[in-house]
Order: sequence, then structure tokens, then C-alpha cells
Amino acid sequence: MPVDLALQVIRERLEGNKELHTRTCLAVEDIMDLLKFIVTTTYFSFRAVIYQQKFGAAMVSPVSPLLANLFMEWLEKQDIATAPVECKPKLWKWYVDDVLELIKRGQVRNLTDHINSIDPAGNIKFTYEEEEDKQILFLDTLLVRREDGSVKLLVYRKKTHTDQYLNFSSHHPLKHKPAVIRT
Repeated sequence: MPVDLALQVIRERLEGNKELHTRTCLAVEDIMDLLKFIVTTTYFSFRAVIYQQKFGAAMVSPVSPLLANLFMEWLEKQDIATAPVECKPKLWKWYVDDVLELIKRGQVRNLTDHINSIDPAGNIKFTYEEEEDKQILFLDTLLVRREDGSVKLLVYRKKTHTDQYLNFSSHHPLKHKPAVIRT
């Protein structure tokens, strides 16, 4: 994720938020200074050497998912709003980095090329998979298009799936283990 562009997107959202003053006494500039500090001063060590992260947001930071989601939401709006008419999607659903789209047959490559042109730095690249035998995978589901036009939704497991979600003797906190069962 291009951090500078993500910060710009967040600044625009904050500046456009008419109710921000009801939730915080911080000015937009203060929030942006704090956010920039958080995402640009990420250090880690590897083999006793300290490094500074130069690109993207730290995966362990609680701010990173928010930054990524707001950036991807912006990117999605840009993608759809500026897509050429012949490849504008009729349906667009996304979760993190997976997108399910419904577009005219034969336009997948054109839409993918268009989407990949939105990020000026070229850091984010979309790839695609097309429906095959009236089926397509999305997340952990298999969508099957029926003859009548309806869609059947099945749970999909990769061949490497083991049905083991968390080894009880792992070093995860004990409260995580029953939570896996409950969910």
C-alpha cells in the first residue's frame, strides 16, 4: 500500500467529515501528524540489526488495517467511477484483497488493465481468474452458476486443507483456543 497516497485519502475524508469536531478536539492537521508519525516510524530487528520499514504499513500495527481499508475503498471508487463503459462492472464485492466482479464477457483483461492504472506508483497490481465450467472461487466459497441464472454457494476447501484450525499445544493464548471452536 502506498502510504503517502493512503494518508492523502484519509486527510480528504477527515476534511470532508462535518461531524469530526463532535468526536475529537484534535484538528485534522494534528490527526494527520500523529498518523504520519505512526506509519513512518516503524522499526524492526532482524538478526540483531535494527531496520526502518521504508514501504507500506507495518502488519502488526493496529492502524494498518484501517489505513489499508480506507485506501482500498478509495481505489475501488476510482476504479468503478472511471472504468470505460464497455468494462464497467455490474457487481463489485471485495474483502481485503479479493474482489468478485460481474462484467461483460471478454472484458476482464480491459478492466484489470484499467484498475492497475489507477495507483500512480504502480505498487498495487490486480490479477484475475475467470469463471470456469460455470464456477468461480471467492474467498472460501465456490460460486456455481445454475442453468436458471441463480447462483449456488458452496464452502470451498483447498486440497491441502487439514480441518485443523489451531493446534491446541500451540503458543496462542488459551482464550483464543475455545474462540476458534465457537466461531
